[in-house]
Amino acid sequence: MKVAVLLLSGCLVFSSCIGSFSLFNSYAKWQRTMTDNKFVNAIVGFVLMPICGSVSLVVDSLVLNTIEFWTGKNPVSADIGKTRKVTGADGTLYAITTLKNGYEIKSDKGEVSHFYYDQKTNTWSYEQNGMQQDLFQFNADGTLNVMMEDGQQLRVTPDEAGLGQVRMAANGGHFFAMR
Repeated sequence: MKVAVLLLSGCLVFSSCIGSFSLFNSYAKWQRTMTDNKFVNAIVGFVLMPICGSVSLVVDSLVLNTIEFWTGKNPVSADIGKTRKVTGADGTLYAITTLKNGYEIKSDKGEVSHFYYDQKTNTWSYEQNGMQQDLFQFNADGTLNVMMEDGQQLRVTPDEAGLGQVRMAANGGHFFAMR
């Protein structure tokens, strides 16, 4: 009976919440690459694994993977400081660096712009050449306030219908189909 209860409890506790184990994987990656000598890495890893490996595994299992399950983001796996290369539709190459509060975008022509998220106001804004413009704000009811070029705000839903409303407003009431 105890075994059956334990197995059923395990099914409920561990169902569909495997997680990414970012802390443990970061530790394991560091352990494999701390020196250029794989034998030294193995020896140091063998010594540290019972302590560091088990602690990181427990923290991942009980705390970080739970946060990841409920929020969709693992605090350890954030890409802060990482840069990705992206080619725009016009062929321009961009370097996009993830910041703590947004993104920095550099073109291959040297132009730099930023997208910033202000957690206090729940607003995304755009900055280029020292000029900053709010783009949109998340509302408590799930809608967005979109800041239009003429300074007015448009309250829309974050879906295709809302995007259609923004396109209509931006084009003076004319709808242009996009491919």
